[in-house]
Amino acid sequence: MESRLDELDIIVLECIRDSGDPMGSWAIVDRLEALGHKVSSASIGRMLYRFERLGFVMGQGNRGRTITPLGYRAIDLSKARHTIDSHRKRLESLINSSILEEYVMVLQARRAIERETARLAAENITEAQERELERLLEEQEEKARRGESIADVDIAFHRGIAKASHNNALQALYEILSTMRQQSEMFEFLRSQVDSTYRQAHRSILKAIAAHDPDDAERCIILHMDSLIGDVTKYWDLYTDGGATDPDEAGV
Repeated sequence: MESRLDELDIIVLECIRDSGDPMGSWAIVDRLEALGHKVSSASIGRMLYRFERLGFVMGQGNRGRTITPLGYRAIDLSKARHTIDSHRKRLESLINSSILEEYVMVLQARRAIERETARLAAENITEAQERELERLLEEQEEKARRGESIADVDIAFHRGIAKASHNNALQALYEILSTMRQQSEMFEFLRSQVDSTYRQAHRSILKAIAAHDPDDAERCIILHMDSLIGDVTKYWDLYTDGGATDPDEAGV
């Protein structure tokens, strides 16, 4: 049964928690009205039935219901989830931003994460993961020679580094930042301007990781991200105006 709580669910559980005594539907209706929420007794009854099935409240005969330890935990977890969701929405707005300053903020966040994933990858990468990164670079280079999009391969390469770090938290953070528009149209445009430079950077990063040199791996990824941030700033107007994509026109 669905246990995710919305805002009203949390308010009702908090009413029961704070009452100190069992609460029935009408008492909750009155309390909600005092808080500015108009909800019918029938709706509250259905809500309480669901809470009881989930183990969040316990019936006390005709007196109403009281909250259980599981109900206390549900309130805390749901509030934490709502807080995370609000931050996630803010982050998504930055990731999908058409404002240069906010776009660069996301790249700076990636820089902070990827310098650590590169270090950890140099320490923890397995032979199988190293072979997979090499395969991805070969695929990237072949697609570039054929003039095909390499966006997906580029994402897979950086994702492979995050995975090779063997740090699930950093990997999850990278996934959030990497899989939206920041890694598609804009980056594809930049590759049309300075693609060979990026592929050389990827080679250097993999070489350092394969050598199990955390310092060099960190140095290479920082140089790569700094170059990317610089190129975003340099070519932003061309991209947003739908301008030239020919390297000669761009002065590269």
